[in-house]
Amino acid sequence: MFPGPPSNSQTPQRRFLIVVYCIPVSPGRSRLIWSFPRNFSIWIDKIVPRWIFHMGQNLILDSDMYLLHVEERKIADFGASNWEKACFVPTKSDAMVIAFRRWLKKYGNGQVEWANKSVSYLPPTPPKEQLLDRYWTHVVYCRSCNLALKCLRVLEVSLPIISIALIGIVAAFKHLVNSAARRTTLVSMAVLCFASSRWLSHFIYKTFYFHDYNHAFV
Repeated sequence: MFPGPPSNSQTPQRRFLIVVYCIPVSPGRSRLIWSFPRNFSIWIDKIVPRWIFHMGQNLILDSDMYLLHVEERKIADFGASNWEKACFVPTKSDAMVIAFRRWLKKYGNGQVEWANKSVSYLPPTPPKEQLLDRYWTHVVYCRSCNLALKCLRVLEVSLPIISIALIGIVAAFKHLVNSAARRTTLVSMAVLCFASSRWLSHFIYKTFYFHDYNHAFV
């Protein structure tokens, strides 16, 4: 929870929450259910598309998931009952983590008791492109992100076509575009469209498919 500035009796305190449910489904894999509720500036949600907010939220969640993936394997190396040797949890905000680990150690021998004991080991770490894949873990299930991806893909394909068309107009209709200023304008627009297409391709890939991270912990 991230509280806002101090408030008086007439102005309610601004609150922004990060609510995350992480449900283990198999060794090394979990289902993540999350929400970012707040009690201020709600009107923004009616104007700004959800996928814009998801851009920043996914950056937080994906980087944390990669950190937890690495930490999970470090705990496995030390043994689930000796997790304190793999983690350093000195702050008050870590109290819930410590309480959960103690509860799990007391009632679950420090780890999830999987129904299929033959697959209780952690699978090998996949490539980052697969581990942090955003399309199949979020975009394909999110209506807002899926629609945004389709629209941006159409724009990405359209921009080079517009660029070629502008160059073609300059080349084919020299007698109509007899002003140097007009030719320069059309060529500049063509270059801008092509450059925008390249930038958009990079933006789409990082936003909807894969965004690499270099976490300080790793």
